[in-house]
Amino acid sequence: MADEKLNTGPAENISPEAAEPIATPEQAAASEPQQEQTGPAIPEPGDVVVSFDKINELMAEKRQNARAEVEKAETPETPQPANTEEPKKPRRGRPPKAEKAATENQKAEKSAWARKGRPPKADKAAPDKPKPSKRDKVSRSDGKAPDAKEPVKPAQDTAPKETAAAEQTAPEPTTPPRPVEEGKLVYLKLSEVHPFHTFRPHPFKVRDDAKMQEIVASIRVNGVMVPGLARPEKDGNGYEIVAGHRRTHGSELAGLEEMPFIVREMTDHEAVQAMKDSNKQRDGMLPSELAALLELEVEDIKHQGGRLKGVAEGDVGKRSVEIVGEAHEMNYKKVMRYLRLNSLVPELLDKVDDKKMGFMPAVELSYIKPKNQRLIAVSIDGEQASPSLAQAKRLRELDKEGKLNGDVIDGILSEQKKEDRGVIISTAELEKYFGKEVTPAKMKEQIMSLLDDWKEKQPPELAKVPKKQELDK
Repeated sequence: MADEKLNTGPAENISPEAAEPIATPEQAAASEPQQEQTGPAIPEPGDVVVSFDKINELMAEKRQNARAEVEKAETPETPQPANTEEPKKPRRGRPPKAEKAATENQKAEKSAWARKGRPPKADKAAPDKPKPSKRDKVSRSDGKAPDAKEPVKPAQDTAPKETAAAEQTAPEPTTPPRPVEEGKLVYLKLSEVHPFHTFRPHPFKVRDDAKMQEIVASIRVNGVMVPGLARPEKDGNGYEIVAGHRRTHGSELAGLEEMPFIVREMTDHEAVQAMKDSNKQRDGMLPSELAALLELEVEDIKHQGGRLKGVAEGDVGKRSVEIVGEAHEMNYKKVMRYLRLNSLVPELLDKVDDKKMGFMPAVELSYIKPKNQRLIAVSIDGEQASPSLAQAKRLRELDKEGKLNGDVIDGILSEQKKEDRGVIISTAELEKYFGKEVTPAKMKEQIMSLLDDWKEKQPPELAKVPKKQELDK
């Protein structure tokens, strides 16, 4: 028994099987070497698997819902008529017997009423004298008029009439006096100033971007250092901002209630010119802003009232566009293209500003109906592709024929675009080298001659023309 007690140490009592730890299934799986996966990744239990076909289906459903919203917005609600019975048409010719009898009864009732105004001839004689008898033609020839006097109107009737006339001629309301002196710096309440609205809304956008945050921070520290320019409203209610829209918006964001302005009396033309001059230093004018500014200047010329000298009546509109183009160093065709941008819906105009769509395709799309323009904007977002100039022309033709819908637009935008190898040089650019007197034909002839001279001076390997181009010529 003593020997058994001495041989009870831990090393002697543990069997070989018990010495190995019992591994759980998770530990066994972890201990096995991981094999490299050569096939598709196996999703984890918590992952969501979406196939590529399902993604396309969801995108198509999203475009379909957007198109339905466009259709719903364009479809006017037709009010249901409350009474479906058709009104009876009036009878032509003689009235019916029942109506004729009713009108005769009404005439009889009216004749039975007391006569107003002057009394009849029989009642003209004085009450104490006998009524004059009827006289024949022989007795009337003596030339004496009957002794009848018109009744004198009482003097009391004139007083109410005079008071009524005085009530009708009420004094005209006068314009309230303005406490602002002409051309002096004053602080105006922000609730009394209104954005520019002469002829058109203010053409330049006021955006809450990083630059606006810098303006707000500067106003909070230093205040408004440069005053704005305003003119009194024509109706006497407040002031119209001519310059300083961003400073006004920054003051509102900074929590100010007043802002310094220089108030000046100006005509509409002077206000437009002052607004234009104050925005000359603006960096990065957007295409939509330039289009709105050009339209405002053309409208200003039309409202000046004077007849343009040396211009026929049919060319007045063209001449106004040319005047605006000369001020911006553009030819009138380019001005007309910019004016077309004002016919785009906001969804497409924003894409032109964000450089997601070209200028010339946007001009072509401006001729399309607004409803189809919105469908094109939905397709551009869905296909992630903007139309080329050729595609925009096709969309315009289909819209003109009444064949444009969402599916047709998707089909055109999904086509592979062909590279446009055309080179366009505007007349304004060529006039810098040739002047305004040279005709386009002379310009082309001179350009081709210069290109031939340039080609002769090139190395032989560059001067060779491919055979395909020679055949095309």
